[in-house]
Amino acid sequence: MKSFREAFALSAAEVNEATPPGTVRILEQREGAASSDGHVVKFPKPSNSPRDPLNFSFTRKAAALIVASLYAFIANFASSNIAPVLQLWPSRYPTEPKGFDELSYIIAVHVLLLGASNIWWVPLSNWMGRRPVLLIATLLMTLCSVWCAKAENFGSLVAARVLQAAGGGAADTVAPALIGDLYFIHERGRAMAVYTIFLSGGSIFGGLTGGYIGYKHGWTSIFWVSTALSGFLFLGVLFFVPETLYDRSVIDDATLSSEENKDPDTKEVETVQVQPQASQESFTFLQSLSVNVGRHDKARTSLVQNLLQPWKTLALPGTWVVMLHYAGLVGGIVTVSLIGPQIVAMPPYLWGANAGLINVGAIVGCLVGYVYTAILADRQLKTQAKKQHHGMAEAEDRLPTLFFPLVVATAGFFVFGFCAQNPGPNRWVGLQFGYGMIAFGLTQVPSVGFNYLIDAYSHLAADCFTMVTILRSIIAFAWTFFVAKWVQDRGAAEAFGIFGMLMGLFGLVTIPLWMFGKRLRIATSAMVERQA
Repeated sequence: MKSFREAFALSAAEVNEATPPGTVRILEQREGAASSDGHVVKFPKPSNSPRDPLNFSFTRKAAALIVASLYAFIANFASSNIAPVLQLWPSRYPTEPKGFDELSYIIAVHVLLLGASNIWWVPLSNWMGRRPVLLIATLLMTLCSVWCAKAENFGSLVAARVLQAAGGGAADTVAPALIGDLYFIHERGRAMAVYTIFLSGGSIFGGLTGGYIGYKHGWTSIFWVSTALSGFLFLGVLFFVPETLYDRSVIDDATLSSEENKDPDTKEVETVQVQPQASQESFTFLQSLSVNVGRHDKARTSLVQNLLQPWKTLALPGTWVVMLHYAGLVGGIVTVSLIGPQIVAMPPYLWGANAGLINVGAIVGCLVGYVYTAILADRQLKTQAKKQHHGMAEAEDRLPTLFFPLVVATAGFFVFGFCAQNPGPNRWVGLQFGYGMIAFGLTQVPSVGFNYLIDAYSHLAADCFTMVTILRSIIAFAWTFFVAKWVQDRGAAEAFGIFGMLMGLFGLVTIPLWMFGKRLRIATSAMVERQA
């Protein structure tokens, strides 16, 4: 293992030749050729076992991807659909009056637990498997959505929202880890783009439809809708999400060990005997829905070790960069979804039940962001591998895709804050544009940032996601907890101006990671490489 000082002392040629985790060959190169011939090399290298999720059929992978994406959508939908109907609180709880700043806590605590609950979800998923955790989490979200509908006072509702959010928390970590388990590196960009559009769209559609549902059918109807969606999701996990936690290195180590102990003249024969046994193994769809199908005793670590592991990823620089991006953008989306409906419900707009239409701009931003990401996410990686790195892909090759969206999103904070501070008959257009600009930026973080963590830190990616979502939830919680009173006392321009300044600083840290990320990966390679 090289120290950071040693890694930064390497020459450019030495860095270029190094192959730390996150530097892999994805394109074949003909001998003597100056560049790659463009033929894709599958990485990670799949085992011969049909139990390996990389060997699952396209249909099985697609079904799991859709369910994981729906989970992200529903968890965030349940978080935001209450924002447009907070004005209905007096009609539902006439004996318990609350100001808007107090009612914002109902959303703030939900945002906090969406991230903080991953303190236990990710370690459990690494210990017992992805599938059982997703089943437990989605069931908890369903049951607590019922509790939200039945809550008879503010305290009960807040407690129900806390546990409902905990049930939705695994959507931000375990679900993308599952996607990383299923897809090769050259496929992850588009797969994560699908997940991202659902993740970003959940909170936006919740804010858009919550007002119409609540005003037409009553306060509790928004929670019954969340209950129905969560119950449907639980069934989707039960029937369509296989176990994807699979340690193919154990099989590889066992095969290698058996070969090394044989006479050189018999090694090839032994290899032929070992590998076909795995390929002939039967593995039905129903078997893939069992628990821990890919785990081996040698690979299993204790639950305590898994609980401690996420905190160790704070030593990985990429974790901090993605963490800051995600925290700032989600914090922005949540605060706008909270403040926006209240602004357009007041003069001069007086949108009333239509206040949720403030989210239309964000929907457009998400769709444009999805197209941008789907086109560039994997193309950038393959282009650089072909033209610059002789078929080798560097994790940092994904990062330039982020630059433009981060600038746009940062500007979106200022646009929204200025237009909110200075209302006018047509200023709602500016509110929509600002919201859409932030949403455009948000769609890039899971698609590009999460893929960077998967590429650079492989089996530690889920632990990185834990720390990313924890800080994201803390910042989003803090912003939503204070923003209502802040805007009321000092105006939206100051609050969103400071949010924009922070987002600009968060975005700037991408540049050193892009420039020096490989040296940083060299310095931390021993931590990332899985020990036999």
